[in-house]
Amino acid sequence: MTEARKLTAVARPAVDYTSRSYWAGTIKMSLSKFFILRVLHDRPMHGYDIARAVELTTNGCCSPTEGTIYPVLREFEEGGYVTVESSVVSGRPRKTYTLTGKGREAFKVGVEAWLEVTRALTETESVIAREGSGGCCG
Repeated sequence: MTEARKLTAVARPAVDYTSRSYWAGTIKMSLSKFFILRVLHDRPMHGYDIARAVELTTNGCCSPTEGTIYPVLREFEEGGYVTVESSVVSGRPRKTYTLTGKGREAFKVGVEAWLEVTRALTETESVIAREGSGGCCG
């Protein structure tokens, strides 16, 4: 291992996998892309409207910032999942994002994937509940 690599490895703080905030942050990062597709599935929107709609749709669980929204929208645009139309509203440039057919397909696949994960989590929850009540391992 090179000296620079050793320094990088030492300087990086250890991840605390027992921290609820670690897991919440990881989950929210993953869900942000999904919920951006979700709200655009309803109607075309501006970036600010997308952020507010995601926040409302998730009851505040996901509150994406501009720093999160715009890189994802750019990635979606480059991949052909959204189209962007520029306009001027009250003298200010605005971009409206619209889901494409490919974007609708991505949303559908995302729903299926998250439902599969949800089922697995639900099953896991019942295992933990059994363990807590003196189940097979208790």
